[in-house]
Amino acid sequence: MENRKFAIIGAGNMGSAIAVGLIKSGFMKPADIIATDKREKSLEALKKLGITVGLDNLEAVKSAGIVLLAVKPYHIAQVVEEIKPGLNPDKILMSIVAGVSISEISEMVGQELPVFRVMPNTAIALQESLTCISSNKSADPHKAYVNEMFNKLGKTIEIGEELMAAATVLASCGIAYALRYIRAAMQGGIEIGFSAEMAQFITAQTVKGAAELVLKGGNHPEREIDKVTTPMGITITGLNEMEHKGFSSSLIQGVMASYNKIDGKK
Repeated sequence: MENRKFAIIGAGNMGSAIAVGLIKSGFMKPADIIATDKREKSLEALKKLGITVGLDNLEAVKSAGIVLLAVKPYHIAQVVEEIKPGLNPDKILMSIVAGVSISEISEMVGQELPVFRVMPNTAIALQESLTCISSNKSADPHKAYVNEMFNKLGKTIEIGEELMAAATVLASCGIAYALRYIRAAMQGGIEIGFSAEMAQFITAQTVKGAAELVLKGGNHPEREIDKVTTPMGITITGLNEMEHKGFSSSLIQGVMASYNKIDGKK
């Protein structure tokens, strides 16, 4: 693939985060990125970074070798219809649109071309995303490039497309779940004496450390929990009280509720 220009169709929160992450990582220069959005205000910050911005989706697609669809699910059919004349098998089409399958995208496009479904989370702007990727057969020659791109923005994992709904919940919604824990722990920290700023720092760094213990140590979380739960100690007392109040079960139920929503089961 000779043309490495990257068109982001839909420069909302996630589309913009990807653009910022690609620039920060050095994987792309601002001049290599084209971003469009129907709201001009969404493009202002990207324009200040040196990214080419505009309102014309088709023109952006025509000049790019890689196209990322980052629009709302109810807009994708209209957007694909608009950009179809600019698509061809030499281009890579990527989508972060939740709930829209590769086969549905291919049917909308009306021709066979490399299609990737990509599910990052908003930590991509800090190059700390967990990005799940699935693709069709035509995309095989481009897998290494796409994986390299998103590995610059965090970590990637290739999954079967049937797991994409689950990946959306665990990795993308999961950011919000983790942040809600941080907020709750901060509130507890304030109640026991810390300022809001200090409680935020202590909680966030502690969560970061806990994640690193699992990622780098490779242990199950319970192995690490065992190291800090002494008999009749304060940690086990707190954990047991949380479990009595439904901490784990409510989190599992929340994950399942999100999954049922995205998977159309409810």
